[in-house]
Amino acid sequence: MIAGLNLPFERLPAPLPVWRAAVDAVQWTLAAQSVQQAGGRLVSLWGCDRTRDAQTSLAVCAAYAVREGLLWLDLPAGDGEAGYPDLAGLFPFAGRMQRATADLLGIAAQGAQDARPWLNHGAWPEGYFPLRRDASAAPLSPRSSTDYPFVRVEGDGVHEIAVGPVHAGIIEPGHFRFSVVGEKVLRLEQRLGYTHKGTEQRFTRLAPLEAHQLAGRVAGDSTVAFAWAYCMALESAVRCSVPERAHWLRALLLERERVANHLNDLGFLGNDAALGFGLAQFSRLREDWLRLSREAFGHRLTMDCVVPGGVATDQDAAMIRRLRAQCDAVEAEVRLLESIYESHAGLQDRFATTGTASPELAAQLGLTGLAGRASGQRADLRCDQPWAPYDRLGVQLATAQSGDVAARVAVRFQETLESMRLIRAICDELPGGPFCAAVALPRQARVGAGWVEGWRGEVFIALELDEDGTIRRCHCHDPSWQNWPVLEHAVIGNIVPDFPLINKSFNLDYSGHDL
Repeated sequence: MIAGLNLPFERLPAPLPVWRAAVDAVQWTLAAQSVQQAGGRLVSLWGCDRTRDAQTSLAVCAAYAVREGLLWLDLPAGDGEAGYPDLAGLFPFAGRMQRATADLLGIAAQGAQDARPWLNHGAWPEGYFPLRRDASAAPLSPRSSTDYPFVRVEGDGVHEIAVGPVHAGIIEPGHFRFSVVGEKVLRLEQRLGYTHKGTEQRFTRLAPLEAHQLAGRVAGDSTVAFAWAYCMALESAVRCSVPERAHWLRALLLERERVANHLNDLGFLGNDAALGFGLAQFSRLREDWLRLSREAFGHRLTMDCVVPGGVATDQDAAMIRRLRAQCDAVEAEVRLLESIYESHAGLQDRFATTGTASPELAAQLGLTGLAGRASGQRADLRCDQPWAPYDRLGVQLATAQSGDVAARVAVRFQETLESMRLIRAICDELPGGPFCAAVALPRQARVGAGWVEGWRGEVFIALELDEDGTIRRCHCHDPSWQNWPVLEHAVIGNIVPDFPLINKSFNLDYSGHDL
């Protein structure tokens, strides 16, 4: 039995251990309880329309991370009217995914305390569900605007500060409503999903062998992680064997993506605490890093480098030596900057005890990824479920306990240095052979799953192919779904001017969150 569950699991042919089973409503709840009691975590929740021959057939799905691997549970939901049992009581962040599923497919969680719309901001009319197969592609008449019922905090001296949804710069829109007394934050409530782009519907109009390009654009700062997860799901579904060299080159790309994002965040975190020197130095290092990526892989952000069957381009011995040498040069400067950050009294005064998410809160709310590891959550797929080549690289887990901005900065430094060690190991041990394999699509319904530890946290993709080889459903999950609710708690008791610093220390995604 898996995680104490006596269910008819089917093992999917994936690099990571993934089991799938159909359940009824009782088993759905019992499985969630069993996973929670065993210390597992909910990875994602989504819905699917499997209508055939004019017979409506909806389903709600959940993916759980347990010691043995990933569990994918399917609960048939008929026409959606009966709904399904609420999971938010066991996994609080499930509430937002349940609200999104209700908006997109009309399948509601029964007994849920929060049933407010999440993705539908009035852009489509009542009774219209964009992910249903009978959804019209014609222009819609949006429903009349209604007030979103934010939770009110009342009392002497309490007032509200509304930030967004339109922000300065190029970030996507999100609304933050602060209830404050003076400068002290009593409550923060978020509202996201303002630019829901219909990405999941777009997947169904793309050929499976081309959709990795869209996956790589779900979250631009995690293009390698999402593209690899999609390709892993497709290769699992079609039973494609990926060459060993391709696995190693994918890991090289993933670790370079991790370093690029950590360099960026470390610079801006210094800047948000009034250390402009930090931003200047880390920006310089990141720019050099991206320029070599452009030279080696054809794109600064390494988009479209991971493809079905392997990678788009190989690297010769000379470029491998340059990629390795860059790690030596950048590591020396990162270690020097780390000592400067740690010894800078003003910086540490801003970082320490600011925006704290305690290990207990992190465990309760499902905080994941680097933010979770900074709050004592020892979860990293590269360590827990190592797939090739991580099963041979021995990734060292980066953790901290205090859960404040200082801890999240410390984990970024640790992970940056560890990723450069991994890159050197990959360059030293890179096997020979082909870098890509042909992928053949079977003419039968298949499913596959991809699960990758991106720089922000675990990226998950569930892929369903129809009998004709087209995409029936491609669900992409960004770890920001888990982490946005924790930010609401981490800011409580802090002053309003510290919010940009706290927010940047999590650096959560708007775009990947708004699927």
